[in-house]
Amino acid sequence: MAKIRTRFAPSPTGYMHVGNLRTALYAYLISKHEDGDFIFRVEDTDQERFVEGALDIIYNTLKITGLKHDEGPDIGGPVEPYVQSERTAIYLEYAKKLIDKGEAYYCFCTKERLDALRTDAEAKKQTPKYDKHCLHLSKEEIEEKLSSGIPYVIRQNNPTTGTTTFDDKIYGTISVDNSELEDMVLIKSDGFPTYNFANVVDDHLMGITHVVRGSEYLSSSPKYNRLYEAFGWEIPIYVHCPPIMKDAQHKLSKRNGDASFEDLIKKGYLKDAVLNYIALLGWNPGTEKEIFSLKELVEVFDYRNINKSPSIFDDVKLRWMNSEYIKMLTLDEFNKMALPYYKEVITKDLDFMKISELMQTRVEILTQIPELIDLFEDLPEYSIDMYLHKKMKTTFENSLETLEKILPKFENITDWNLNNIQNSCMELVEELGVKNGIVLWPIRTAVSGKQSSPGGAFEIAEILGKEETIRRIKVGIEKLQTAK
Repeated sequence: MAKIRTRFAPSPTGYMHVGNLRTALYAYLISKHEDGDFIFRVEDTDQERFVEGALDIIYNTLKITGLKHDEGPDIGGPVEPYVQSERTAIYLEYAKKLIDKGEAYYCFCTKERLDALRTDAEAKKQTPKYDKHCLHLSKEEIEEKLSSGIPYVIRQNNPTTGTTTFDDKIYGTISVDNSELEDMVLIKSDGFPTYNFANVVDDHLMGITHVVRGSEYLSSSPKYNRLYEAFGWEIPIYVHCPPIMKDAQHKLSKRNGDASFEDLIKKGYLKDAVLNYIALLGWNPGTEKEIFSLKELVEVFDYRNINKSPSIFDDVKLRWMNSEYIKMLTLDEFNKMALPYYKEVITKDLDFMKISELMQTRVEILTQIPELIDLFEDLPEYSIDMYLHKKMKTTFENSLETLEKILPKFENITDWNLNNIQNSCMELVEELGVKNGIVLWPIRTAVSGKQSSPGGAFEIAEILGKEETIRRIKVGIEKLQTAK
């Protein structure tokens, strides 16, 4: 069996969109599952849409995610160059071979004529389609126009009768009436190839065995196949992936400003969690397992298990998966990742490792951190109604009693640590003969100033330190005294 070779061939037109990353991931997994080659190619023939810096983003994303390519513009390979704008002479050569075979032809039609054809078709409620006008030019007429420097394109010569059939590994056998096929442009008037032509020539010359792309290219596949057949080349295995949807009606799209890989990382998602989640958008491992490392994905990935139906990009599911990845980090790893977020809101010299112990199991995405831990910098302005808790059976009166009685106990602690703080609180519970909540809820409220907080009264007090904890207890007492 021939060595499996897949390619990721993005256009440098903006950010690395989630759909682009999934295409790259699936192509990578298909090749690496069979110990094949993963090729990186740049499809930059649409010069008008080229975005400065977009290529750097793509390279950086591949590097961060670990999707290491075996050949590409940056590392070379046996079929250089790997940038389409550097291969224009190759495309022109192959387009001329098709002209010689009668499978393509020069078209000199003006924009005005093409616009008139389109307007006429739309008036008749027909799909606009080129009418093969230039196919019938004599050899002499073509030579004369070429020597006169009249602008031209080269068009594919598709049949108008019969059908073209192809097999897709996900969608099965698909047939199209040839009457529906457009004589698509292969070489544009600026000398650049169209995407459709360049990728067929490149895929063949680069030995690509499996072509992974979105299902929106299904309708173009018959035209690609006719090119393969016209050249007498072997047709690769097509793997068309279902669309990724924002919701039931809207497709996820970078043109609509939907999340790119970079956006997700900036939002506080871990790269491994994003990659794992994207792998499951359209592919099913056939088991209940959902957490996969890249190495595990390589081992189990079978493209035949890609779904036909669209996948919904579910933020809730991604957040859950991200929280699972955060929990799998060592405490040191988490602390290192969390530190920049701590320092956004905390200027005091606190024990960040202790804060990390509280935060690691409570955070879904890293950008949640500042709003959860800002209480360690300053006591938030809070309402005394927070001391009222039906389940804990706390009132203004018993809350005030708790704070007034815990204050001297805290003041008498000489070695301020979690055990001594906890022992002081539990002593008070015993002295008052009440349930834990009646004592612990008012203390946690006083030291945190928040309805919910990472950690309880003991942990927060330990991190704040003795002096700040006592200050906050006194603030609580003052607030509650005004409620009497």
